[in-house]
Amino acid sequence: MSDAELLQSAGLISEDAETGKRGYNLAAIMLLGRDDVIFTTNTVYRTDALLRKVNVDRYDDREIVQTNLIDSYDQLMQFARKHLLDKFHLEDDSRVSLRSIITREMLVNTLMHREFTSSHYARFVIEKNRMYTENANRAVSGGVIIPENFEPDSKNPIIAAFFRNIGFADELGSGVRRLNYYVPKYSGKAPEMIDGDIFRLIVPLDDEYSFDVEVDKVLSNGSVGDNVGDNDGNVGDNVGDNDGNVGDNGVKRKIVKIMCDNPTVSARMIAEQIGVASRTVERTIDKLKTEGLIEHTGSPKGGHWVVKKQQ
Repeated sequence: MSDAELLQSAGLISEDAETGKRGYNLAAIMLLGRDDVIFTTNTVYRTDALLRKVNVDRYDDREIVQTNLIDSYDQLMQFARKHLLDKFHLEDDSRVSLRSIITREMLVNTLMHREFTSSHYARFVIEKNRMYTENANRAVSGGVIIPENFEPDSKNPIIAAFFRNIGFADELGSGVRRLNYYVPKYSGKAPEMIDGDIFRLIVPLDDEYSFDVEVDKVLSNGSVGDNVGDNDGNVGDNVGDNDGNVGDNGVKRKIVKIMCDNPTVSARMIAEQIGVASRTVERTIDKLKTEGLIEHTGSPKGGHWVVKKQQ
């Protein structure tokens, strides 16, 4: 296809209903436009990136981003890489960058779903104990968003589709699930998403926290300590034995670790990973439930496991 045909297929060329003339729409300008064209079209558009760890009244570092959305993403990700720890984390025997996963979801959200006609500047702020994005928004729920009550709504569907097609974003609504899965592994606490006229996405930060160190403690002493796994950052104490053998307690301990790594895992998947019969896993899960160490929330197929702190 020609460039014009590509832009047409992406929905970036529209027809004026009054004049019948065809041309680039606002989505095309914001996604791919030159900086001078963007400024002429939308004088209030910008994203203010701030680091506030020492000088909290002003800033330690600042970058004002006023370029198109594609280049804005690259600049903001570079700002995040400069100021955030990239903690070591293994997933399926491969290292993944929690920093990149989390900041990608935060920044794509604020670039893709903002209300471009508002005079409110979007912001990406990194502080000592948290980082957050905020942008003008057309609120849907008007409250705190959690996976159980979240209804995906594309604020700018042409921009969202373009981001998905170039690999910057995934299916609508996946960001909420990914953030609630990965943020506790990065900082030991859950993110907070507030859907108002200003949309705020808040991610706790804790430079001293390491999910993998906490899991290593579990495997070495058989005691599941605080700040591992669930959205409250807590995992129950005294699960399993000290030697890691596949006995009753050994299976319990392996199941708890797998649930920490993947809260949506099924009993069949657990059985395949640890090499025991599915009925053994199901029986052990029932025991863990009875002991108050785990619970399953949501629907049987679409819910997730929560590993709780034992009182």
